[in-house]
Amino acid sequence: MEVSHAVSDKRAETDRRNFTWRTVFFGFTRSRRHAHRRLSDDEVVFLDWHHPWLFFLATGTMLLSCADAFLTLQLIDLGMMEVNPFMKAVMDQSTVLFTSTKLAMTGFGILTLVFLAKSRFLNRFRTGAFLTVFFSFYATLVCYEFVNLFSML
Repeated sequence: MEVSHAVSDKRAETDRRNFTWRTVFFGFTRSRRHAHRRLSDDEVVFLDWHHPWLFFLATGTMLLSCADAFLTLQLIDLGMMEVNPFMKAVMDQSTVLFTSTKLAMTGFGILTLVFLAKSRFLNRFRTGAFLTVFFSFYATLVCYEFVNLFSML
């Protein structure tokens, strides 16, 4: 089969498959694959689109983890102690190692949970629901640390 010159002349000069920031914005706001196309695809857990609630939970959890690391260091300077034995051992090495380890572990966990958000844990709980649990845990922990910080000042 031969392609006519009339069809090839109508092609766009730029390749629409090139990656730009417009592609990221367009894919985020107007992505097309929100659900599976066929019933047989129900076992596939990876989609192009994640609910904005997952973005809020992931970002919020990471910010709360940063606040937790900062408040933990402040409280330890005021005389409190780290209860987690693993993080205490890391903190004994250096505060930079403590902060980077804490944020790396949290970030890896968040990326994993967002990546597997459509899968089910023990065939019961949607994995994305764990982000809500972690967000609530960190929010409670940061509130607890604020109360302790203000009571010590």
